[in-house]
Amino acid sequence: MPFKIIGAPNGPEKVTGRAKYAADIHPPGTLWGRCLRSPLPHARFTRIDISAAAKLPGVHAVLTAKDLPNKLVGRSVYDMPVLSYDHIRFAGERIAVVAAEDPDTADEAISLIEVDYEELPAVFNPLDAIKEDAPRLHPHISQYENAPPEPFQSDLPNVGSRVWWKLGNVEEGFAASDHIFEHTFTTQPMHQGYIEPHACLVQIDETGHVHVYLSTKAPYAVKKQFAHVTQLPPEQVTVHIVPVGGEFGGKGSVMDAPLCYHLARRSGRPVKMVMSYTEELMAANPRHAAIITVKTGMSKEGRILARQVRALWDSGAYTGFKPTPVANMFGAYAAAGHYAIPHVSIEALSVNTNNPPAGYMRSPGEPQTIFAAESQIDIIAHALKMDPYEFRMKNVITAGYPLPTFKPTPETLEHLKGREVLEAGFKAFGWDRPKAGPNRGKGMAFTQRHIGVGQSNAAVTLLPDGHVELLTVTPDTGAGAYAMLQQVVGEALQIDPLRVQIKVGTTDSFDTFDTGAAANRVTYVAGKATLGAIEELKTRIRKQLAEQWRCAEGEILFQEGHCVCKRDPAQKISYGDLAKRSSEPLTAKYHFSQADFPHVVNFSAQFAEVEVDPETGEYKILRMVTVHDPGTILNPLGFQGQIDGGLVQGIGYAKMEILNRDQGRVTTLNLGDYKIPVNKDIPPLQTVLVPDEHGPGPFGGKSVGESANTMPATVIANAIFDATGIRLFSLPITAEQIYQELRKRPALQR
Repeated sequence: MPFKIIGAPNGPEKVTGRAKYAADIHPPGTLWGRCLRSPLPHARFTRIDISAAAKLPGVHAVLTAKDLPNKLVGRSVYDMPVLSYDHIRFAGERIAVVAAEDPDTADEAISLIEVDYEELPAVFNPLDAIKEDAPRLHPHISQYENAPPEPFQSDLPNVGSRVWWKLGNVEEGFAASDHIFEHTFTTQPMHQGYIEPHACLVQIDETGHVHVYLSTKAPYAVKKQFAHVTQLPPEQVTVHIVPVGGEFGGKGSVMDAPLCYHLARRSGRPVKMVMSYTEELMAANPRHAAIITVKTGMSKEGRILARQVRALWDSGAYTGFKPTPVANMFGAYAAAGHYAIPHVSIEALSVNTNNPPAGYMRSPGEPQTIFAAESQIDIIAHALKMDPYEFRMKNVITAGYPLPTFKPTPETLEHLKGREVLEAGFKAFGWDRPKAGPNRGKGMAFTQRHIGVGQSNAAVTLLPDGHVELLTVTPDTGAGAYAMLQQVVGEALQIDPLRVQIKVGTTDSFDTFDTGAAANRVTYVAGKATLGAIEELKTRIRKQLAEQWRCAEGEILFQEGHCVCKRDPAQKISYGDLAKRSSEPLTAKYHFSQADFPHVVNFSAQFAEVEVDPETGEYKILRMVTVHDPGTILNPLGFQGQIDGGLVQGIGYAKMEILNRDQGRVTTLNLGDYKIPVNKDIPPLQTVLVPDEHGPGPFGGKSVGESANTMPATVIANAIFDATGIRLFSLPITAEQIYQELRKRPALQR
């Protein structure tokens, strides 16, 4: 279906430098806040002396836990203290906080605080943490406020939550199998790598109303967390939506906002806190490290009969950075949802350790799971002497096939494009072509991902100058949400999207909840809210004009910035004139809510070619092809940015990015030590699209933001196996790792 507006790119306004991020907001009299953090991963502090810090000139407040309400905080489960009361659970945990005239004075004050510690036994590996003799980090974990309900609890030590997806009877499936494969894979913690660190400013006005300026993707959720932990009435708090300098899943919590509030209340001044990148790397909420065991039963014909998965997520010291009611990561589901498997058991355990608390990062749980599950698919295909592509084509899920679930009734999917996605990738990559040279290899992976759900608000107003104003409370985290929404309005009202003015509201703008920007939901959820507001506005205008023009409401069209009577085109009025003549503002608002995932998904496949130096283990990614069925693409420029950006993030996860830890202490504390991809690491990238008009979003759109980063680690690992015969079971995949495996071989086999 051809569109007139959808597809027109809209350049980002941020390049002008006019955007004010949270750290740029600095009202007169603003103080700077700083935290004292624990150097130990597990301890109790027996003494804390803040007297010297409090006496330092320029210091206006010094607080410890005894100065705050005895409340815990979290995105779902409330298990995290704002400041540690006395029990330290990770190196980097906040112990005290100061507010001073400038950052240097605040840093000096922090250095003057004296603390005596009693070190406690610690546990850093999820496998060790679930043993009976492991130290209990949270002895009464099920008693926390908002703890997961009983079906999602576990009797194992240090397990914050358990989710179990099932289909059929996995033991029967294994009994009927001709071959059984079982492997364990490990993945590393990874920081989201956003440019802008966490930043927050809190200002209390003369009426006592609290204004929060925070770098976040979820303003309404943050308001709820903030009001809970500060014990303020929600109506006394306004969260202002500011530009976000990237977040990739990592900015959904209150982080330092409660501390800013308590410092502002004590000092009587606005207080700002900006995390250093050292603090980001040591104590934000990185991607979970994982230990994933996959057991798969096969028929001799190459059909998957059973799959059993156990994923141990290293949740770190607290569970509270996970937003779902069950406080887990649904990404473990990616082990099975794209294949037709009659018997499935997927168990995901969120395990507390004395590592920094982990949170969400782009496709939470999926890159870890897909690395394990799709690596094993490659292992099985080679063991059965099947081509990995043919193996996947033989087992790809079809419409109507039941999915594993933790609900009473299995669900099914519609309008599936899995086979088409695989076929398109096969052709574009040239999978059947012979290798171009020695030490080269090719790899592939395949998956599907749901389209995000949630709630969103929008209000649309016709302005007298002919512009259209869209009021939204969805943050633009850098993915081009506002450009997309401009295009939705432009298409629906047939105007130039540049004539759509985005007005970013606050949490006071709508009474109904708004989920924010995350999890493949903005195009669908915010887009549908915007379309809903437009339809409400059109209905109102049609009623008004039908009376004036004496025509049926259904005959009134919206074309090129005008309302036109289809039967009598001479009856015509511009949007601007309509707004001028109206006795009251021409505006309409809409709240869209979708609780259950649509039965339409995005399928994705990736292919890579690598070349490995057998003498050093160094490898080069020569090219990558990614295939998607994204539905209607509303903003091609933004779409391609999401695909390419996701691939580059996935390459970083595969090759280099790791938060190194020594007994729970992060040792990669700057971006010199914590390596991320640069231009020379990025191979030629090709994107292939499979047409699909069945997306549930505006104009048949789906979503794409979460998909591209999930598979690069897998396709690279599979390609390295094809080049060298070396199977790698842990990330990141380094030259040293390959070199060590090559050295284990006799010289003639290298």
